Amino acid sequence: MSGRWKVMEEWKPSFLMVLVQLGYAATSVLVKLATKDGMSVQVLTAYRLIFGAAFSFSLALIFERKNRPKLTWRVLWMSFLCGLFGGSLFQNLFLVALTLVSATYAYATFNMVPGVTFILSVLCGYEKLNLRSAGGKSKVLGTILGIIGIMLLSFLKVTKINVWNLPINLLHEDHTPSHAHSKTEWLGILSGIGSCFSFSTWLIIQVKVSKQYPMHHSGSALLNLMGAIQATVLAFCVEKDWRQWKLGLNIRLVAALFTGIVTSGFVIIATAWCVRKRGPLYASVFNPLCLVLVAIACSLLLQEQLYLGSVIGAVLIVCGLYMVLWGKSKEMKPVTPLVSTEDC
Repeated sequence: MSGRWKVMEEWKPSFLMVLVQLGYAATSVLVKLATKDGMSVQVLTAYRLIFGAAFSFSLALIFERKNRPKLTWRVLWMSFLCGLFGGSLFQNLFLVALTLVSATYAYATFNMVPGVTFILSVLCGYEKLNLRSAGGKSKVLGTILGIIGIMLLSFLKVTKINVWNLPINLLHEDHTPSHAHSKTEWLGILSGIGSCFSFSTWLIIQVKVSKQYPMHHSGSALLNLMGAIQATVLAFCVEKDWRQWKLGLNIRLVAALFTGIVTSGFVIIATAWCVRKRGPLYASVFNPLCLVLVAIACSLLLQEQLYLGSVIGAVLIVCGLYMVLWGKSKEMKPVTPLVSTEDC
């Protein structure tokens, strides 16, 4: 029995990380269905952060009620910035890219976060550009590969790939191209790139926040709260139709609850636990699995069109991701994982 429990404990981090990626894939399908039903992206983002704040505050009250450090104005200001770049701005841009282009594009762009974070870290002085070491060369080449992959993913749409011919289309829409569609697609492409830069900016800010307020559940609750306030204000300014805020027993409620509780709740906790057990690089290597699952789910259930450029670009992005992670692992010292990395 002890040997069986040992095997289960050994495979538990892998199992949880697979569940995390499945959660992301389910999120992409639900968001597409909710927006197709007419739900505003801004309203969905606001509800997601509201439900996420309620869930994370409940966990903070249970696990960190007695040992929470003092909340200062500086921590509140930095939490506001985290809620902006890691919450409201990031999620609005990401959902716009997911809705206007494709879920495959949005999640492929998200795999560029390590490369973009490396560029911003060099510009901010957190990282040194060391081209003499193998790790430095790997990070630079991986970033370049990722940028080339994004270009191919965004612009090379010449050869369609028909993976399967099943009559399943939950969106029930015809994907005929139009001039208006090309304009919205450009907005989605720019939103995907912007979401990548926004999330990378949050990672850099999170380094300072974690040092001054090293409480995972409380920090996540503050991020979701600040992001919920910002996203709600934006939604009120953009959406003038009050019926957008109505949630019935439909796909809108399911999408809001799932993205708030599962994606902003369970996913963060499971990822943080795996980081503590196996380290940040271990959790990062599962990100491309999400891209594969999203591509399969959306092409099968939503009839999202796959192109040869999309596949080649996604492969280059994943290769660039692993090169950046490998270069970072070569430069890392064998110390205990940082709180900032754990929150990522």
